[in-house]
Amino acid sequence: MDWEVVIGLETHAQLSTKSKIFSGASTQFSAAPNMQACAVDLALPGALPVTNRVAVERAILFGLAINATIAPRSVFSRKHYFYPDSPKGYQISQYELPVIRGGLIIIRVEVNEKSRPNVYKKSIKLIRAHLEEDAGKSLHKDFTGMTGIDLNRAGIPLLEIVTEPDMRSAAEAVAYAKTLHSLVVWLNICDGNMQEGSFRFDANVSVRRLGDQAFGTRTEIKNLNSFRFLEEAIQYEVCRQIRLIQNGGIVVQETRLYDSNRGETQAMRHKEDAHDYRYLPDPDLIPLIINKDWVDKVRRFLPELPDAMRCRFTKQYSLLRHEADALTTSQAFAEYYEQVVSKVGITNAKMVANWMIGGLASHLNRDRLSIGETRVSAEQLALIILRIVDGTISNKIGKEIFGIIWDENASDNTAADRIINSKRFKQISDISSLEAILDTVIATNPKCVNEYLSGKNHAFNALVGQMMKATQGQANPQQVNELLKNKLSKHSK
Repeated sequence: MDWEVVIGLETHAQLSTKSKIFSGASTQFSAAPNMQACAVDLALPGALPVTNRVAVERAILFGLAINATIAPRSVFSRKHYFYPDSPKGYQISQYELPVIRGGLIIIRVEVNEKSRPNVYKKSIKLIRAHLEEDAGKSLHKDFTGMTGIDLNRAGIPLLEIVTEPDMRSAAEAVAYAKTLHSLVVWLNICDGNMQEGSFRFDANVSVRRLGDQAFGTRTEIKNLNSFRFLEEAIQYEVCRQIRLIQNGGIVVQETRLYDSNRGETQAMRHKEDAHDYRYLPDPDLIPLIINKDWVDKVRRFLPELPDAMRCRFTKQYSLLRHEADALTTSQAFAEYYEQVVSKVGITNAKMVANWMIGGLASHLNRDRLSIGETRVSAEQLALIILRIVDGTISNKIGKEIFGIIWDENASDNTAADRIINSKRFKQISDISSLEAILDTVIATNPKCVNEYLSGKNHAFNALVGQMMKATQGQANPQQVNELLKNKLSKHSK
């Protein structure tokens, strides 16, 4: 019997603010335990919360980017539960009146199934995105028979983004997660650091027999902090639920955790419903009022979005889709590209793309650096490309110069010219000089000449190699090829 998978995701994105959502305590990561927990975070008597304006503006910016409705009035509520890492005994969140409603995210999914295209697009509808505070952290590893409590994360601003149950495979869920991750980083509202807990998922998973209209009972897999774990956890949970139903059992609504070492989900607790949390409006926080003027002010900070930029790159710079995709993996990478193109000219835009997708990206990946940490500036790369275009150096020498600048971490924008002069990298383009050397190469390699004339094309490359050796790699390759063909054609007559 065929089964259909139904998936919805809840994503917690930590907003990039310097202070917490309801207090002035720092949000800096890796501080000593409990050094960034103030009276408000500790719920000391008389301490009152105040909403962080920047956190609200981050939420508005996200709502604008996904074409959602930004609520003119939203309310903060108390979500009651008792955990040791939540000193108040409740979490300040939003329930009935969230700040963002609706919205759409378009994903591109790659599949290997023969029955479907390799890539297809799908729209994922969002139910809501609401502001809330994070809880603290319980520490078990370093304490024997006890649990340590670190309240540095208590009060960290989160935007919880909730989808409709629109995804039908782990591949779609991962595609959505990656798209959302790219978007919040692109908007600069979240740093996206999953290792530090800045971006994490809860996956709601259920299965139903193909053709059924009613949803099956769902389970929620909590706190997934990598795309790989998200995919593995969903795949395992789908198989577990199907096996359970086929063996006569029933799926219980519960919260589960994913054990990445065992590659399986494990029951954590029964899944609570909204009424279990006894939501009520927080009496210490007034309703959040967002007027049109505030929205318009935030709108001015909305950058060109990734999809729009990809379309523009393909048209303006005559790039292929995969090239535009690679260049828009981050806003900083795209800005670097356009900086280089502005200096070398739009006619060389394709060449810039090849350099960035190839040489620059490989160096960044090798040294685990972001584009913001690159050791070759846009100005330095532009000069390398210009020297290739004007025939001063070959593409091969250009790559060597790039490597030298990278290793030197040179600060001068004219580093390419300095290296060309000091290393004598300037290629020989004078035709009379090249012809004289070519005559010698042809005269001293009669075997290669005869092989080429007899139809063995590999001999041509051997002669080119001898020419480059004779000039210590400084001969202009394009001119060498043209001159050599002309000279060999005369030998064949």
